[in-house]
Amino acid sequence: MFTTDYNEILAMIDAIDPIRYATTRNYIGGAVTKLSPYISRGVITTRQVAQAVLKNGYTIQQAENLLKELAWRDYFQQVWLAKGDDINTDLKQQQHPVISYGIPVNMVAATSGIDAIDQAITALYNTGYMHNHVRMYVAALCCNMAQCHWLHPARWMYYHLLDADWASNALSWQWVAGSFSSKKYIANQENINKYCNSNQRNTFLDMSYEALSNAIAPEPLQNTTVLSLQTHLPETKRISLDASLPIYIYNFYNLDPVWDMHVKANRILLLEPKFFQQYPVSDRTVQFIMSLSENIDNIQVVFAEFDEVFDGTVHAQIHYKEHPSTKHYKGIKHNREWMFEQIKGYYPSFSAYWKQCEKYPGSFALT
Repeated sequence: MFTTDYNEILAMIDAIDPIRYATTRNYIGGAVTKLSPYISRGVITTRQVAQAVLKNGYTIQQAENLLKELAWRDYFQQVWLAKGDDINTDLKQQQHPVISYGIPVNMVAATSGIDAIDQAITALYNTGYMHNHVRMYVAALCCNMAQCHWLHPARWMYYHLLDADWASNALSWQWVAGSFSSKKYIANQENINKYCNSNQRNTFLDMSYEALSNAIAPEPLQNTTVLSLQTHLPETKRISLDASLPIYIYNFYNLDPVWDMHVKANRILLLEPKFFQQYPVSDRTVQFIMSLSENIDNIQVVFAEFDEVFDGTVHAQIHYKEHPSTKHYKGIKHNREWMFEQIKGYYPSFSAYWKQCEKYPGSFALT
């Protein structure tokens, strides 16, 4: 479903129609870009996508909805940089009520009884993809109907997503659950039918929003479980370093095939077991990473911790990209490419962040 060929990914960027995107993106059959796996893996950047759309002749006004969605990703990354592991806790206020710290068994089994949701979960298992609007529906069922704390269900979804981005995923779940937003997000059956092209009736969601906001956990979502999620990394390989060349480190969030490619260098994909113990991903996602890494010439792959591979004698030769997951790296840090280079730090809401961004409409002007 998702190519890993870099030229085909670039063609996907060039094919974006931001006007159709704006009017249809909330529908499961809408003109979404399907670029999130490549943005999350650092193959392409939000700024690169924004510039490409404007280069194709669309105005900022025509592309505004798309630009905002791209900016959400940067915003979540800024929150992760600022807050670190605190994004694994309720950031603004405690989620309430919470009756379980697991996930409904019927959600995991794709047998919730909400057909569009169950079909989307099955597709997630088969493809590694779920439409963003449906992700909100799933989170609303887990957090606001079943009254499960957001963290474990968020880990389950992240595990299966090819676009697994812990900041976007965890903070989106918190937004739905009301621990990183002013109110919870809920959706009734009518809303799901509208955007998922379904016509289901007489479900536990088939009621008004007022009734839904006061409903107790429905019987199909009451039985919960705690999942064992593990990453299966291949056995580590021995790497060979040319001591006369710099060392460029790639990782789960940086698979940029054109990063300083004019520089002759040792290029190493470092996949650290401790990181994947904290944020496990599926075999499908691991295979996706490995396939994407083939776009990087002469890359070598190692499954080990940074300090196990690189001692102090080579730190001065090491280059890596800025990311919340690379704070323990030692070497020369390269700034990541943000849509709005001027806007850094923590903002308590996306609206506050976007208000600052709007002051720099030429930030991603064509270069």
